[in-house]
Amino acid sequence: MAEKKTSPDKSQDVWKDTGENVEFATLELTRKDQKATQEGIQDFADRSQSIIRSMRIREPEANLRVAIGFSSKAWDYLFPKADKPKELIDFEGVKGPKYSMPSSEGDIFLHIRANTEAVVYEVTTQFMLFLRDFTKVVNETHGFRYLEGRAIIGFIDGTEVPQVEDIAPYALIGDEDPEFINGSYAFAQKWHHDMDYWNKLNTTTQDKAIGREKFSDLELPDEEKFKNAHNVTSNTSVNGVEQKIVRMNVPYSDPANNDTGTYFIAYSRYWHVIQGMLQQMVDQNDFLLTFSTLLTGQTFFIPSRPLLGKIADGDLN
Repeated sequence: MAEKKTSPDKSQDVWKDTGENVEFATLELTRKDQKATQEGIQDFADRSQSIIRSMRIREPEANLRVAIGFSSKAWDYLFPKADKPKELIDFEGVKGPKYSMPSSEGDIFLHIRANTEAVVYEVTTQFMLFLRDFTKVVNETHGFRYLEGRAIIGFIDGTEVPQVEDIAPYALIGDEDPEFINGSYAFAQKWHHDMDYWNKLNTTTQDKAIGREKFSDLELPDEEKFKNAHNVTSNTSVNGVEQKIVRMNVPYSDPANNDTGTYFIAYSRYWHVIQGMLQQMVDQNDFLLTFSTLLTGQTFFIPSRPLLGKIADGDLN
């Protein structure tokens, strides 16, 4: 049997394109009426794609990008007779000697980004017309592109993420799970930062904490980094081969209330690669954890667009 190859044109938007304005929404199914909810998801799977196509016609310069995902529990409830992606599990948190990363509830995940806030608003509003009757909001976070594409802590984000032309083998499920080919695993995690603590550190200390020069973005020699520098603890390898994922650190802030942080979103072909990275970060006491509080964390499966079409047609029920 010939091996199936991934086709990025059939995937949802699981690439590194942070956008100027970003919406993250995590919803929980109310589970009041399973049949009605299943029918509602079928309708949403269909209408959401029409909404996206319409908005791209209406505002072509907005560069609208959307990813829609389902948790393991949601998959079991919505599609109890269907097979499940091999690595789709509920994130149960990870613990290290000093720090931990908690899990949080969530069934449906929306990641919407565009160059204009009006487009993000309109798409989210239209999506919720079809979701509100059988969901409740667990978390909604509005992100933005910070100066020069930097994370909120001032460092350039995503330098080590492969270019779009090279990313499919890292982002998209392949022949190892052919029923779910061109899908992706997503991990969504919200961090709150003590920015007063961080901003009191001098630039040299910050450089060593991240493992790169803040202004030039050049990587420091290993001997100049802290042992728990972020780009050390988050760099995972298997049998000497570095495991890459698509990662975005999206700033969010309510500055008047001193509520500032990072919404971390990762897309990967394999969930176990993300899981290994998270475990390594807590095992090695990643420096970011010294001034951050972890608020959420959950795993989702991002179906390919053809699979969304099958959901819309009721083929998974």
